[in-house]
Amino acid sequence: MGVGIYGRTIRIAMRKIVLASASPRRKELLSLTGLSYSIDVADVNEEMDSALPPRVLARKLSLQKARAVADRHRDALIIAADTFIAFRGHILGKPRDERDARRMLGMLSGRSHSVITGFTVMDTAARRTVSRAVETKVWFRRLTRAEIAAYVKTGEPLDKAGAYAIQGLGSVIVKKIDGDYANVVGLPVAELAKCLRGFGVHIF
Repeated sequence: MGVGIYGRTIRIAMRKIVLASASPRRKELLSLTGLSYSIDVADVNEEMDSALPPRVLARKLSLQKARAVADRHRDALIIAADTFIAFRGHILGKPRDERDARRMLGMLSGRSHSVITGFTVMDTAARRTVSRAVETKVWFRRLTRAEIAAYVKTGEPLDKAGAYAIQGLGSVIVKKIDGDYANVVGLPVAELAKCLRGFGVHIF
């Protein structure tokens, strides 16, 4: 990229950035930063180890995803993330089927829960890695069985952690949130941007 200053052109080297995720939500959120990046999907077994504290588990899962693609990119910044729901000692990922989605929504109805996203930034050239976790509290309004069944029938909950999408029809069932909205969608962009500055990548 060329930038003109006082009639001169200075070349600025851009780091190669790789998003290790197939999530269209994360792709959309990262695109909002204006950064150029490619996608290399991490194929890992996301084992929800409930023995670990939720924030530790979120960081661990994101680190596994980053490591899964790191060997394919010798000089790049890898960004990986994992999002799940923490509710009264339970870890809720994506529902297995419609029945499981109805179960999750019934659990969360009229109550609060935490959405936790762990993310990892890995510099494969410098062999430097930072993993962090961000938590947002979400309150659901009380849902009827008919509302839960109708929402599940739309198909939206079936590939979402906790069986809802706050950026979609799921916004109708959310009463309020405390924290980062983007984190609930799947990528805490503000905290990620802060982390990227430590790797020499500036959004502004």
